[in-house]
Amino acid sequence: MRQICAGIIIATRELEEALLTGLQDLPVRVLFEISELPDDWPAFLERLERMRPDVVILDITSLREPMEQVIQRIRSTKTQPAVLALHKNKDPEVILAAFRAGASEFLFPPFGQALKDALERVAKAKETTTGARHRNGKVFAFVSAKGGCGATTIASHVALELASRRCGKVLLADLDLESGLIGFLLKSNSSYSIADAARNLQQLDESYWRSLVFSGIQDIDILTAPPPAAPGLISPDQMEPVVAFARTLYDWVILDLGRNLTSYTLPVLGQIDGLYLVTTYEIPALHQAKGIIQTLLHAGYSQDRLHLLMNRSPKHSEVTLDEIGEMLGLPITETIPDDYTALQEACAEGRLQNPESLLGRSFARLAAHMAGLEEKKRKIFLFG
Repeated sequence: MRQICAGIIIATRELEEALLTGLQDLPVRVLFEISELPDDWPAFLERLERMRPDVVILDITSLREPMEQVIQRIRSTKTQPAVLALHKNKDPEVILAAFRAGASEFLFPPFGQALKDALERVAKAKETTTGARHRNGKVFAFVSAKGGCGATTIASHVALELASRRCGKVLLADLDLESGLIGFLLKSNSSYSIADAARNLQQLDESYWRSLVFSGIQDIDILTAPPPAAPGLISPDQMEPVVAFARTLYDWVILDLGRNLTSYTLPVLGQIDGLYLVTTYEIPALHQAKGIIQTLLHAGYSQDRLHLLMNRSPKHSEVTLDEIGEMLGLPITETIPDDYTALQEACAEGRLQNPESLLGRSFARLAAHMAGLEEKKRKIFLFG
């Protein structure tokens, strides 16, 4: 079963406990969980439009409004999520009423295999729906321990590496609102930015999105950051809905978070499948990296999704990579060699690294690790 996105509306404690236990080993991303139906239906439906769940799991045990009305409202959004109705028992009349009201599935505890089977049917229905484009792609992000560690350079090359492998549609998005450089590095000439998406969440559909991104490179779209001299364009809570929407359009979403974590990037963490912290051997960078790792782990971010990259790694060092990993509390996933001259020459000539160069091969290994792909020797250039 492919991963599906779910929203949960559940008020009955015993149902909640049984449901969350049943979901633990299933490929389900919970987008939200609330205990009761909202009073402000327009705002809630707008939220559903932004988050685009595949299924809404609804506790119908004690609804305040007619069940048919509730389910119809939920299914009135553009993505028409399936509704999985939960009840404390298997009363035949309640089951019949739920299906008549528009529920796709009906479940009662203990859930067990029945829950998995129901969600598999939802996933299969989504995949076979004519014209369905909901990709629910993977989201990876890069953040520098401090300025100059290279997160932007690595994110750009990894995104292009994924696109060059023809393994799906890729988005490279610049969330560095302080000094976003993705547009400069990749020569994106789009007049729009992620700020336009964030400020127009109500209009955010695939057609509007296409007008915002730069699509000058095959199999990759680029969404730039707004000009650094334009503060206050958006609020931090507008970032996460943009990323949630983007993952429905792409197989791979690569985010450049800039340096350190900010009020704009912290809310996005729940959408990120793999976070790559980029550091160097510099003592200030290692100090900052340790602080970011501790902040993330204390905030509940899974260590399994957190990876440490050592950029500009020298050939010889008095301190080993294992020692640095032990000091920071996180092993180093990958190293990027120190080839500053090659990078400077590439920037001066307005190009990225040759994929057959030392740096290019390193970026390819990293992309293969991220995407679970096999490394393969290629003789093509990212740019002609």
